Amino acid sequence: MPIYEKPVWQLMHDMVKDLNLQPGETLSKAQVVAWFRRKYPLIKQGTISAHLIRLSTNAPTRLHYNAKPRQDDLFYQLDGSRFRLYDSERDPAPLWTKEQTTTALEEPAEENEENEEPTAFAYERDLQNFLARNLGLIEPGLHLYEEDDITGIEFPVGGRFIDILALDRHNNYVVVELKVSRGYDRVVGQLLRYMAWIETHQAEPGQRVRGVIIAREISEDLRLACSRIADVQLFEYALSVSLKPIVAGS
Repeated sequence: MPIYEKPVWQLMHDMVKDLNLQPGETLSKAQVVAWFRRKYPLIKQGTISAHLIRLSTNAPTRLHYNAKPRQDDLFYQLDGSRFRLYDSERDPAPLWTKEQTTTALEEPAEENEENEEPTAFAYERDLQNFLARNLGLIEPGLHLYEEDDITGIEFPVGGRFIDILALDRHNNYVVVELKVSRGYDRVVGQLLRYMAWIETHQAEPGQRVRGVIIAREISEDLRLACSRIADVQLFEYALSVSLKPIVAGS
Protein backbone atom coordinates (compact mmCIF):
# COMPACT_ATOMS: atom_id res chain seq x y z
CA MET A 1 0.00 0.00 0.00
CA PRO A 2 1.34 3.49 -0.87
CA ILE A 3 2.16 5.70 2.12
CA TYR A 4 0.54 8.70 0.42
CA GLU A 5 -2.45 8.93 -1.93
CA LYS A 6 -0.23 8.30 -4.94
CA PRO A 7 2.43 5.57 -5.35
CA VAL A 8 6.04 6.71 -5.62
CA TRP A 9 6.26 6.18 -9.40
CA GLN A 10 3.43 8.69 -9.87
CA LEU A 11 5.07 11.10 -7.45
CA MET A 12 8.19 10.93 -9.63
CA HIS A 13 6.13 12.13 -12.60
CA ASP A 14 4.71 14.92 -10.41
CA MET A 15 8.25 15.88 -9.40
CA VAL A 16 9.29 16.25 -13.04
CA LYS A 17 6.41 18.68 -13.60
CA ASP A 18 7.01 20.52 -10.34
CA LEU A 19 10.71 21.01 -11.12
CA ASN A 20 9.87 21.92 -14.72
CA LEU A 21 12.53 19.49 -15.91
CA GLN A 22 13.32 20.09 -19.59
CA PRO A 23 14.53 17.59 -22.22
CA GLY A 24 18.30 17.18 -21.95
CA GLU A 25 18.44 18.83 -18.54
CA THR A 26 20.33 16.87 -15.87
CA LEU A 27 18.62 15.83 -12.66
CA SER A 28 20.75 14.68 -9.71
CA LYS A 29 19.77 12.07 -7.14
CA ALA A 30 20.41 14.71 -4.45
CA GLN A 31 17.76 16.96 -6.06
CA VAL A 32 15.27 14.08 -6.10
CA VAL A 33 15.95 13.17 -2.45
CA ALA A 34 15.61 16.84 -1.43
CA TRP A 35 12.29 17.18 -3.30
CA PHE A 36 10.84 14.13 -1.59
CA ARG A 37 12.16 15.21 1.81
CA ARG A 38 10.36 18.53 1.34
CA LYS A 39 7.10 17.20 -0.15
CA TYR A 40 6.80 13.59 1.04
CA PRO A 41 9.13 13.09 4.02
CA LEU A 42 7.83 9.60 4.88
CA ILE A 43 9.26 8.12 1.66
CA LYS A 44 12.58 6.49 2.53
CA GLN A 45 15.78 7.17 0.64
CA GLY A 46 16.18 3.54 -0.41
CA THR A 47 12.70 3.57 -1.93
CA ILE A 48 13.51 6.79 -3.80
CA SER A 49 16.77 5.33 -5.15
CA ALA A 50 15.03 2.13 -6.25
CA HIS A 51 12.33 4.08 -8.09
CA LEU A 52 14.92 6.18 -9.90
CA ILE A 53 16.34 2.91 -11.23
CA ARG A 54 12.89 1.48 -11.96
CA LEU A 55 12.01 4.54 -14.03
CA SER A 56 15.35 4.65 -15.91
CA THR A 57 15.06 2.94 -19.28
CA ASN A 58 18.73 1.90 -19.45
CA ALA A 59 19.15 0.68 -15.85
CA PRO A 60 19.68 -3.10 -15.95
CA THR A 61 18.42 -3.70 -12.42
CA ARG A 62 15.03 -2.11 -13.16
CA LEU A 63 13.73 -5.63 -13.82
CA HIS A 64 13.94 -6.32 -10.09
CA TYR A 65 11.57 -3.44 -9.33
CA ASN A 66 8.49 -4.46 -11.35
CA ALA A 67 8.92 -1.74 -13.98
CA LYS A 68 6.02 -1.46 -16.42
CA PRO A 69 6.23 -0.54 -20.13
CA ARG A 70 5.58 3.10 -20.98
CA GLN A 71 4.38 3.93 -17.45
CA ASP A 72 7.93 3.68 -16.09
CA ASP A 73 9.91 4.92 -19.09
CA LEU A 74 10.65 8.32 -17.58
CA PHE A 75 14.41 8.75 -17.14
CA TYR A 76 17.71 7.90 -18.82
CA GLN A 77 20.49 7.21 -16.33
CA LEU A 78 23.72 9.10 -17.06
CA ASP A 79 25.71 7.64 -14.15
CA GLY A 80 25.15 6.53 -10.57
CA SER A 81 23.74 9.89 -9.47
CA ARG A 82 22.62 11.79 -12.59
CA PHE A 83 19.56 11.38 -14.82
CA ARG A 84 17.71 13.15 -17.62
CA LEU A 85 14.35 12.63 -19.28
CA TYR A 86 14.10 9.63 -21.60
CA ASP A 87 14.06 10.57 -25.29
CA SER A 88 12.46 7.82 -27.39
CA GLU A 89 13.90 9.26 -30.63
CA ARG A 90 17.45 9.54 -29.36
CA ASP A 91 17.90 6.85 -26.71
CA PRO A 92 18.02 3.05 -27.07
CA ALA A 93 14.83 1.10 -26.51
CA PRO A 94 14.00 0.52 -22.84
CA LEU A 95 15.37 -2.62 -21.17
CA TRP A 96 12.59 -5.06 -20.45
CA THR A 97 13.83 -8.64 -20.72
CA LYS A 98 16.43 -10.74 -18.91
CA GLU A 99 18.15 -11.39 -22.23
CA GLN A 100 18.67 -7.65 -22.72
CA THR A 101 20.11 -7.17 -19.28
CA THR A 102 22.22 -10.28 -18.69
CA THR A 103 25.45 -8.70 -19.90
CA ALA A 104 24.73 -5.28 -18.43
CA LEU A 105 24.02 -6.72 -15.00
CA GLU A 106 27.50 -8.19 -14.70
CA GLU A 107 29.48 -5.81 -12.53
CA PRO A 108 33.28 -5.65 -12.57
CA ALA A 109 34.92 -7.47 -9.66
CA GLU A 110 36.01 -5.31 -6.77
CA GLU A 111 39.72 -4.68 -6.38
CA ASN A 112 41.66 -7.75 -5.21
CA GLU A 113 38.62 -10.03 -5.45
CA GLU A 114 39.47 -13.62 -6.26
CA ASN A 115 38.72 -14.75 -9.81
CA GLU A 116 35.65 -16.96 -10.05
CA GLU A 117 34.60 -19.42 -12.70
CA PRO A 118 32.95 -17.85 -15.81
CA THR A 119 29.52 -19.17 -14.82
CA ALA A 120 29.68 -17.68 -11.29
CA PHE A 121 27.49 -14.74 -12.24
CA ALA A 122 24.68 -16.97 -13.49
CA TYR A 123 24.95 -19.17 -10.39
CA GLU A 124 24.73 -16.14 -8.10
CA ARG A 125 21.53 -14.95 -9.81
CA ASP A 126 20.01 -18.42 -9.49
CA LEU A 127 21.03 -18.62 -5.83
CA GLN A 128 19.69 -15.14 -5.20
CA ASN A 129 16.31 -15.91 -6.78
CA PHE A 130 16.02 -19.21 -4.92
CA LEU A 131 16.84 -17.71 -1.52
CA ALA A 132 14.54 -14.72 -2.08
CA ARG A 133 11.67 -17.22 -2.37
CA ASN A 134 12.90 -19.40 0.50
CA LEU A 135 14.27 -17.05 3.14
CA GLY A 136 12.82 -19.29 5.83
CA LEU A 137 15.77 -21.59 5.19
CA ILE A 138 17.97 -18.96 6.86
CA GLU A 139 15.63 -18.50 9.82
CA PRO A 140 11.89 -18.92 10.48
CA GLY A 141 9.84 -15.82 9.75
CA LEU A 142 12.44 -14.16 7.53
CA HIS A 143 10.81 -12.57 4.47
CA LEU A 144 11.75 -10.35 1.55
CA TYR A 145 11.52 -6.59 2.12
CA GLU A 146 8.76 -4.99 0.04
CA GLU A 147 7.45 -1.43 -0.14
CA ASP A 148 5.50 0.38 -2.87
CA ASP A 149 6.28 -2.22 -5.59
CA ILE A 150 9.97 -2.28 -4.59
CA THR A 151 11.45 -5.51 -3.27
CA GLY A 152 14.68 -6.27 -1.44
CA ILE A 153 16.34 -7.97 -4.41
CA GLU A 154 19.28 -5.82 -5.59
CA PHE A 155 18.27 -3.09 -3.15
CA PRO A 156 20.21 0.14 -3.87
CA VAL A 157 22.47 1.53 -1.15
CA GLY A 158 24.68 4.48 -2.01
CA GLY A 159 25.51 3.49 -5.58
CA ARG A 160 25.82 -0.24 -4.82
CA PHE A 161 23.28 -3.02 -4.42
CA ILE A 162 22.46 -5.42 -1.59
CA ASP A 163 21.90 -8.95 -2.89
CA ILE A 164 18.85 -9.45 -0.67
CA LEU A 165 17.30 -7.12 1.90
CA ALA A 166 14.93 -8.92 4.26
CA LEU A 167 12.91 -8.40 7.43
CA ASP A 168 12.81 -10.86 10.31
CA ARG A 169 9.75 -11.81 12.35
CA HIS A 170 10.46 -8.89 14.72
CA ASN A 171 10.50 -6.42 11.77
CA ASN A 172 14.27 -5.90 11.95
CA TYR A 173 16.36 -5.60 8.79
CA VAL A 174 18.61 -8.42 7.61
CA VAL A 175 21.19 -7.72 4.89
CA VAL A 176 22.07 -10.88 2.96
CA GLU A 177 25.24 -11.06 0.86
CA LEU A 178 25.94 -14.01 -1.45
CA LYS A 179 29.22 -15.45 -2.68
CA VAL A 180 28.87 -18.38 -5.05
CA SER A 181 32.36 -19.68 -4.38
CA ARG A 182 34.50 -18.93 -1.33
CA GLY A 183 33.72 -16.18 1.17
CA TYR A 184 36.81 -14.14 2.13
CA ASP A 185 37.22 -11.65 4.96
CA ARG A 186 37.02 -8.65 2.62
CA VAL A 187 33.28 -9.23 2.23
CA VAL A 188 32.88 -8.14 5.87
CA GLY A 189 33.71 -4.52 5.00
CA GLN A 190 31.20 -4.58 2.15
CA LEU A 191 28.50 -6.05 4.39
CA LEU A 192 29.13 -3.60 7.23
CA ARG A 193 28.93 -0.68 4.78
CA TYR A 194 25.53 -1.91 3.59
CA MET A 195 24.30 -2.46 7.14
CA ALA A 196 25.37 1.05 8.15
CA TRP A 197 23.58 2.56 5.14
CA ILE A 198 20.35 0.75 6.01
CA GLU A 199 20.67 1.80 9.65
CA THR A 200 21.26 5.44 8.65
CA HIS A 201 18.85 5.90 5.73
CA GLN A 202 16.23 3.15 5.94
CA ALA A 203 15.65 1.84 9.46
CA GLU A 204 13.26 3.44 11.93
CA PRO A 205 14.49 4.28 15.44
CA GLY A 206 14.79 1.05 17.38
CA GLN A 207 14.97 -1.21 14.31
CA ARG A 208 18.01 -3.48 14.39
CA VAL A 209 20.09 -4.25 11.32
CA ARG A 210 21.80 -7.64 11.08
CA GLY A 211 23.96 -9.20 8.39
CA VAL A 212 24.19 -12.64 6.79
CA ILE A 213 26.94 -13.95 4.50
CA ILE A 214 26.18 -17.07 2.46
CA ALA A 215 28.94 -18.78 0.48
CA ARG A 216 29.71 -22.21 -0.89
CA GLU A 217 32.71 -22.25 1.43
CA ILE A 218 33.48 -19.96 4.35
CA SER A 219 37.21 -19.30 4.60
CA GLU A 220 39.06 -19.39 7.89
CA ASP A 221 39.91 -15.69 7.67
CA LEU A 222 36.21 -14.86 7.27
CA ARG A 223 35.32 -17.01 10.28
CA LEU A 224 37.98 -15.20 12.30
CA ALA A 225 36.85 -11.73 11.17
CA CYS A 226 33.20 -12.41 12.00
CA SER A 227 34.02 -13.90 15.40
CA ARG A 228 34.27 -10.29 16.64
CA ILE A 229 30.97 -9.14 15.10
CA ALA A 230 27.83 -10.14 16.99
CA ASP A 231 25.32 -9.08 14.32
CA VAL A 232 26.77 -11.09 11.41
CA GLN A 233 25.99 -14.76 10.72
CA LEU A 234 27.75 -17.11 8.31
CA PHE A 235 26.19 -19.88 6.24
CA GLU A 236 27.55 -22.39 3.75
CA TYR A 237 25.19 -23.64 1.07
CA ALA A 238 25.15 -26.98 -0.72
CA LEU A 239 23.26 -27.82 -3.90
CA SER A 240 21.92 -31.25 -4.74
CA VAL A 241 20.45 -32.74 -7.91
CA SER A 242 18.12 -35.75 -8.09
CA LEU A 243 17.27 -37.76 -11.20
CA LYS A 244 13.90 -39.32 -11.94
CA PRO A 245 13.80 -42.14 -14.49
CA ILE A 246 11.31 -41.69 -17.32
CA VAL A 247 9.99 -44.66 -19.27
CA ALA A 248 9.92 -43.87 -22.98
CA GLY A 249 6.47 -43.94 -24.52
CA SER A 250 4.60 -43.84 -21.19
